[in-house]
Order: sequence, then structure tokens, then C-alpha cells
Amino acid sequence: MTQDRTWPAVSVVMPVLNEERHLTDAVRRIVTQDYPGELELVLAIGPSRDRTEEIAAKLATEDPRIVVVANPTGRTPQGLNIAIKASQYSIIVRVDGHSLLPADYVRAAVETMEETGADNVGGIMAAEGITPFEQAVARAMTSKLGVGNARFHTGGEAGEVETVYLGTFRRSALERVGGYDETFVRAQDWEMNHRIRQSGGKVFFTPRMRVTYRPRPSLRALAKQYFHTGRWRRVVGREHQGTLNLRYLAPPLAVLAMAAGTVAGAFGIWPGWLLPGGYALAMVAGAAVEGRGLPVSAWIRLPLVFATMHVSWGVGFLTSPPGLGQPTPAKP
Repeated sequence: MTQDRTWPAVSVVMPVLNEERHLTDAVRRIVTQDYPGELELVLAIGPSRDRTEEIAAKLATEDPRIVVVANPTGRTPQGLNIAIKASQYSIIVRVDGHSLLPADYVRAAVETMEETGADNVGGIMAAEGITPFEQAVARAMTSKLGVGNARFHTGGEAGEVETVYLGTFRRSALERVGGYDETFVRAQDWEMNHRIRQSGGKVFFTPRMRVTYRPRPSLRALAKQYFHTGRWRRVVGREHQGTLNLRYLAPPLAVLAMAAGTVAGAFGIWPGWLLPGGYALAMVAGAAVEGRGLPVSAWIRLPLVFATMHVSWGVGFLTSPPGLGQPTPAKP
């Protein structure tokens, strides 16, 4: 029956910036998909500081299905819109330069979209690390203690959700909502999916779609990632009232509580130290449970990884400037 049916043509779009380390592997996973229909890959290349542009050009000469376009700003939403405009097919698969697709990813996406009638379908962001630090981050990013109960992080049953990782879209849905909002340097996925749902569309999660994700390689890079994610998630909350729940508010509330406890303790009110101390003990205890099966070298890093993710996200949320995400006024 699979051979008798007609499979829709698919465009894969990938915004790329400074991805020398992972780009070749990511592209190979796309062009070798076990998908019976036509497939193209559009790479929107930003002004990279490494060999990304050279690698992308070489890959395009080796496979006529690969198209390279320029993304002058290097920003993700602009790159996505540029790549989508340059693509030609009715189904759009979004992929990142450090994501590794399983061989049946596109097939699973198309089948799920046809079975559910969804405008966007996505699966699990399966973080996998190589170094001990990356292994600790990967475990934190796939645990409820680290990132809450979002199904695209921790897995779960198929069903309608608020948002998904990456996403496979109907072009008609993207056109209906006007594409990615280019003011959202971060959190553009969540913001886009919110508008799709507000327009009457369906966003659907399936555990069949599992994407290998490479975590940030250092504590500084992890802190920067979560700080900016927290900042931009607050922008989404300001732009779309009523979209913040306890999962998003927990990190900033924890930061405020620990800060208040530290100040109280510093002024001689000793019970104040119970707040930051209790949090630290909770992270150690949580890591002891969540870290089971990890190498010891990764396990001992897990409490610090949990704390870095929570505190960076919370501080980013609390310090998000009111003007962040607003269009820059034109100069007179």
C-alpha cells in the first residue's frame, strides 16, 4: 500500500550559523531520509565565523536537492522566513543545524499530519551528549526537574499540545499567520505555534518523531542559552496575555525566593538561609535520582547543571527589558 500511494513533496528548511561542527552530519541525515516522495533542503546561511559557508557550498555541489540562500542577519526567524520563501513544496519541515534526524522522521511527520489533520506536528527533542558535561545537560533537558513536563522534552502520549520542537508545517498554515515573527530572536517556535492555534489550527505531538539534539558544550554557553530563553519567554507572555503558567513562573519565583533568603540571612535573620540552602539540597537530591545510569563524571555535574538552567532562565525572565521584541523605531 505504501508503494501505491502518492507521497507529497517536502521542503526541509534549516537556518544555519556557525555550525561547522555539526552541519555535515545534520545534512546527511536529511538527504538520506527513508521518504518515498520528493524532497529538497534549503539552507539559509548566516555570516558565520567558521567554515560553515564553505561546507554548505560543498554539500550543495554534491546534491542538486540542496539549495543555499543567504541570511544576512544570521538570526533564526529571518533565516526561516528566507528559506521558506525560497522553498517550493506544500509541506515545510524545520530542522536546526545541530539536529540529527532519524531515517523515518519525514515519513512519520507526513503520516501524522495526514492522520490528524494538524497544521504542525513535532516530536521529542532527544538531547544526547558526548562529553561528561554534555551528558549531564542532556539528562537535565529530558527530565521534569530540569525543564518541567513539556512532552517534547520528556516524552508522553501523542496528542494536541501548545508547542512542539522544530515542527513540520503545512505551508498554508504558515501563510495564514504570516510566517515567523522576526522580532522574536528566541522563542519564535512557541510564538508561531500560539498564532497557529489562535487561528483555529492544530499543533500535534507524536513520540514517533524523535530528533537527536546536541546540548551546549560548556557551563557558560548553557547559562547564556537559558538566560536568553527566559528573557524571550517573558516577551511572548507580554505579547500574548494569559499564556504564562506555573511551569514558566517557577524559575523566576525560585530566584526571587533565594535572593530574599540570602538578603535576610546576610542581615542576621538565619532562617533566610533555608531558602537557598534548601534549593541546593533539592538539586543534589534530585540529581541523585535523575542521574541514575550516568557515568560518575556526568553525575557529579548534574546539580550544577540543574541550578544553572533554573537560575539563568529565572534571571533572564526577571530582567527582560520592556522594549525587548519591539520593532526599532525608524530614525527621523
